[in-house]
Amino acid sequence: MDKLHYIEIREATKPQAAEIASLIMMAMTDDCCLYFCGDGYGLEDFHSMMTMLVEREDSQYSYRNTLIAMDGDKVVGISVSYDGGRLHELRRAFINAAKECLGKDHSGMDDETQAGELYLDSLAVLPEYRRQGIASTLLLATKERANQYGLPCVGLLVDKDNPDGEALYSSVGFRYVGDNRWGGHPMKHMIL
Repeated sequence: MDKLHYIEIREATKPQAAEIASLIMMAMTDDCCLYFCGDGYGLEDFHSMMTMLVEREDSQYSYRNTLIAMDGDKVVGISVSYDGGRLHELRRAFINAAKECLGKDHSGMDDETQAGELYLDSLAVLPEYRRQGIASTLLLATKERANQYGLPCVGLLVDKDNPDGEALYSSVGFRYVGDNRWGGHPMKHMIL
């Protein structure tokens, strides 16, 4: 029987913060995580900071903004999303933590979202669970969350050098609406 039959999508909890932080970092890529670190800081430092941000309720990466795919007691996938209209309020926690924990000021960071969309910040599935429909199921659950919040769409940015990601998003109905830049990368803005 397909593993997907054993996967449950549910709201995240605070004790899952370290697992969620690891999956957020997977979605970001190591290069991007290191970009956010100051001199002398590395991936372990970034993971510690991200775990703390997931544990908080006032962070864009909060467990409260996270849907998880579970295989028994194991977190195998995540979808982190939040109201784009709250970006600056929720991002303050990241900016302050990066200054304090990583010695780097990101207060001039570009906006990746805006009011009127549930912004899909991070989507990741453990490598051994990929190609089983888990990411698509998480995307559809995220769309349901947007409906519950009264937001008309889910928005995301996908790196222009990530055709596999773009194909995944297109397969569940996301469509291209414009170009953007984030973290120094040219991105496509897509909505569902």
